Amino acid sequence: MSEDKGANNNQRLLAAARTDNEELLLEVFEAGDFDINHQDGVGNTAPSFRNISAVLTYCSVQNGSTDVLEHILSHEACDVDPINRINRATPLHLACQLEDDGMRSYMVESLLDAGADTKIRDKNGELAVSFVPPTDEETRKLFRKTQAHIMTVSQDDIASDDDGEAASGSGSGSDED
Repeated sequence: MSEDKGANNNQRLLAAARTDNEELLLEVFEAGDFDINHQDGVGNTAPSFRNISAVLTYCSVQNGSTDVLEHILSHEACDVDPINRINRATPLHLACQLEDDGMRSYMVESLLDAGADTKIRDKNGELAVSFVPPTDEETRKLFRKTQAHIMTVSQDDIASDDDGEAASGSGSGSDED
């Protein structure tokens, strides 16, 4: 870990995410004084990642770092949907492009559970789900499940508003004083 000596906590977080070093990540979390959504001067997360913002989420997604990703996503200030500067892609877009089906599914599920927005389009107008291979039914099912949940919550909100008005008697059309 000699490379981490002298580095500030944002740099140490980047190193932890890049190398899936859970021990280092937890040390930084304990020390505090870091920005979970840190960007370098040009918006890059690391030299090996092209202009990707939100250092921690992206490094974890790109490297398939499962241990570190869970800690990062559970941090209350973590932005799950940062958009990088060149491709305008989110971590969900990147996760959908992972080669390994199992890792892709795991990462997508983690991001969706953390509240990733499935409706964000990249610079080419592509949704994250469009990068999922047609043969990866498990990951596609995760997107359908999330969409169904969103629709259910939306319908419940509408029904609750209507029920509340009817119960109070407003809008009954009655002319009684």
